[in-house]
Amino acid sequence: MSQSRFIILTTPRLQLRRLEATDVAALCAYRERPEVARYQSWESFSSGDAIGLINTSTNGEPGQPRSWFQVGIVDSATGKLVGDCGLHCPGDDTRLMELGITLSPTAQGKGYAAEALGAVITYCFRTLRTHRITAVTDAENTRAKALFLRLGFRQEARFIENIFFKGAWGSECLFALLQRESQSNN
Repeated sequence: MSQSRFIILTTPRLQLRRLEATDVAALCAYRERPEVARYQSWESFSSGDAIGLINTSTNGEPGQPRSWFQVGIVDSATGKLVGDCGLHCPGDDTRLMELGITLSPTAQGKGYAAEALGAVITYCFRTLRTHRITAVTDAENTRAKALFLRLGFRQEARFIENIFFKGAWGSECLFALLQRESQSNN
């Protein structure tokens, strides 16, 4: 598959773009908060971690095998970074992608996650020619589970105590959406 260079995606209220060196402080401001990290893989988040995310965005492209690509979510009205979205190609088959999203608490509850992910899903299916997109959430993360269902994903599995996570066994839910099922085809 030929790789496409990532372009800026726009929605009515958001701009999705590569992370930039100027995003370090904003990334740390929301990712270091305990309520944001609760269902995420990190315990703490430093400027070094932010620089690492920015480097994957600067030096990579979405759809590269066995890699993550982070996209910054910017509020168009204010120009401020309010979150980020990860596109993960977990194996060698670039037609299979996984999504993840992290939003600042100040941006939550406004529909930004659905708006941003809707644009990313359309980009994956139309530009990257993705066949299947998955998302894995903590089984206790009711907001994320509802979000993926609202976006048309189906819950395919619930894994009971499948991951030792932050000092305890946790359960996860797997959601999936096929290109032919996506509303972005309409």
